[in-house]
Amino acid sequence: MNLILTLRVLVNGVLFGTTYGIAAVGLSLIFGTMRIIFFAQGTFIIFFAYISYWLLTLLGIDPYLSLIIVIPASLLLGSALYYGIFKEAAANEDKNISLLLAIGLMYLIENVMLVLWTPDPRSVVTSYTTLVFRPFGIVIPFTRLTTLFIAVLTAAGVFIFLKKTLVGTAVRAASEDMVSTTLMGINPNWVNAVAFAIGIGLAGVAGVALATIYPFDPSYGFIFAIKALIALALGGIGNVYGALLGGILLGLIESLGSFYVGGGWADAISYGVFLLVLIFRPQGLFGGSIKKA
Repeated sequence: MNLILTLRVLVNGVLFGTTYGIAAVGLSLIFGTMRIIFFAQGTFIIFFAYISYWLLTLLGIDPYLSLIIVIPASLLLGSALYYGIFKEAAANEDKNISLLLAIGLMYLIENVMLVLWTPDPRSVVTSYTTLVFRPFGIVIPFTRLTTLFIAVLTAAGVFIFLKKTLVGTAVRAASEDMVSTTLMGINPNWVNAVAFAIGIGLAGVAGVALATIYPFDPSYGFIFAIKALIALALGGIGNVYGALLGGILLGLIESLGSFYVGGGWADAISYGVFLLVLIFRPQGLFGGSIKKA
């Protein structure tokens, strides 16, 4: 009985952390090229969660089917945001400008969401929301299992893009040495725009996944950004699979901490682990660069 209970906690932690992992992969790509921590990532995740909620409520489009709409829209939005807001700042050696722009954008989007959807928590309810599988007595919700599948598929897609395409090769080269990449004739703005667009695209995927699992409100974006940052630090900046594994590890830490110590201690434990990793292994547990993804 204790073994089954422990397995339940572990499985719940893995499934819980996959959304963190998707967000961390997006942060990793943006940091790899632009060298900024994009604090607005969590807010965009919540924004796309609301878009998924709206598509279901107003048009009856299933959340997972809404990915067909959300992914292209988020990629276009990411490209527009880069050229409209971050292009000049990215060329500036002072990266604090880009960081401040990201923080300002975070609060702007959060207030837009407050106006459009109010501070009341929303949730996406479908016919399969309560569907669960019970292998060997372990309860596995269908939505969380689907999120795990989406996370692995997303990470694999980003990995293949970076390793097997010319554009991905340019992104990896830029993350290694932007100056040398520019001297080879690659436009740095083009590379940054691609990485930024994919980062926002991953926020769209994470937003849809989040909407199917948890209730959400506009203020949750900042909290989610911090969790994604912790996952990124645990996994190693620039490592695609490391970022995903960092999110899963964070989910395990929170799940185990909540079960064995207490729900109020889960965040404190995860923040404590975050600080220890920064002190003793700043490159992350799975450290590396994008080229090692």
